[in-house]
Amino acid sequence: MFLPPISPESIARRSFLRQSGLGLGALALNLLDSPARAATLPHYQPKIRRVIHLCMAGGPSQFESFDWKPELKRLHGQPFPESFTKGQQLAQLQNTVLKARGAFTDFRKYGQSGQEISSLFPHTAGIADDLCIIRSMVTEQINHDPAQAFMNSGSILKGRPSMGSWLLYGLGSESQNLPGFIVLMSQAKGYNGAQPVSARQWSAGFLPSKYQGILFQSRGDAVHYVGNPDGVCQSTQRLVVDEINRLNRLTADEHLDPEAATRIAQYELAFRMQSSVPELTDFRDEPQHVLDLYGLKEPGDGSFAGNCLLARRLAERGVRFIQLYHRAWDHHGNIEESMPKAALDTDQACAALVKDLKERGMLDDTLVIWGGEFGRTPMGQGSGRDHHINSFSMWLAGGGIKPGITWGATDELGYRSVLDVVSMHDLHATMLHLAGIDHSRFSVKFQGLDARLTGVDPCKPIKGILA
Repeated sequence: MFLPPISPESIARRSFLRQSGLGLGALALNLLDSPARAATLPHYQPKIRRVIHLCMAGGPSQFESFDWKPELKRLHGQPFPESFTKGQQLAQLQNTVLKARGAFTDFRKYGQSGQEISSLFPHTAGIADDLCIIRSMVTEQINHDPAQAFMNSGSILKGRPSMGSWLLYGLGSESQNLPGFIVLMSQAKGYNGAQPVSARQWSAGFLPSKYQGILFQSRGDAVHYVGNPDGVCQSTQRLVVDEINRLNRLTADEHLDPEAATRIAQYELAFRMQSSVPELTDFRDEPQHVLDLYGLKEPGDGSFAGNCLLARRLAERGVRFIQLYHRAWDHHGNIEESMPKAALDTDQACAALVKDLKERGMLDDTLVIWGGEFGRTPMGQGSGRDHHINSFSMWLAGGGIKPGITWGATDELGYRSVLDVVSMHDLHATMLHLAGIDHSRFSVKFQGLDARLTGVDPCKPIKGILA
């Protein structure tokens, strides 16, 4: 077909290419921001809508919580058998005389399921029939920060997305007025064990930054500067946000940068949070029996109990991933004094959260995860225990999880997981499976590779614990 020539005056070649590029760029920007949804997620019917991760930062001892070892107690104070530890990686106990350290607590069987739980956790023992206790966890990193990074992102490399970011990226948020991934922090007061937690633990990594976790303050205003300055009304603020977003859209039209879309979305979200956050953190509508259930003495006091109640309120409002860190569990010394205090700070509120979700009909579509980045050694370290990666315990509760079961086992001294071993990647694959996502098909191109939360090592959902 003949087309008449186009004169240089009618359209300049540079202008044509520029305008064409902008159209393609806008399309690419949209695809960059949501390839997971373009891949038809979820892959199958999800069992859960949200995850609440109760992170006992520092690594709680499994021997005083969920893995009763009578033989270890019998050997207390005696040399630890070299056959277990020869050639093994230890943290601070390398090249020292190793002595067995038995549990300083009692254990009993609880519930119809007969779950064995330490006397330090009486409230958790009260929900034994709702729990799946995993005794055979293992991990790869023996120091806190890389171990927490591996727990969260499946990698120790900086710049990798956390599991909360992956989940939010894949499924999006159900909340229009709050971030889809929120982090809360509390810590030990008056006893040791409070390890620092870096912000990279809730980073979005190479995903667009709108999928990163947002740290809410546990004391005072949950979000700084959430209100308008004196003399600025909502309508004026709306005009400011609209104008900023107009300028950001101009930037998005000219540059292939997903962060431009993030800025637009975050300005809109921040505007809506000016109303939603004060309502979220106002506990005056909570009846006294609910406050008593959590053991909350003063709303807004920065306690783990307050954060657990806030987590339930966030779950009700559609937040996809809620992560609570309690910095209290690094017990290299003085474990007999400090661990009971850490348990006292957390035990009632953890059990209350599960009960509260269950009473409201929300536990069926919520996955609750309890545990730390690693465990502690069956050998003593002075008056405490060192880091341990070959065995530790966690518990799960909620949608799609078999309740009232113990999964996996360690050897007679608790040094190594020996039956139905569960890696962090297995745990991630299980979480994604419950959310309707096949971990092996959930990837993003990064530096020419298909990057996944579950990495490249063989892993799979823990089918034996799925209801």
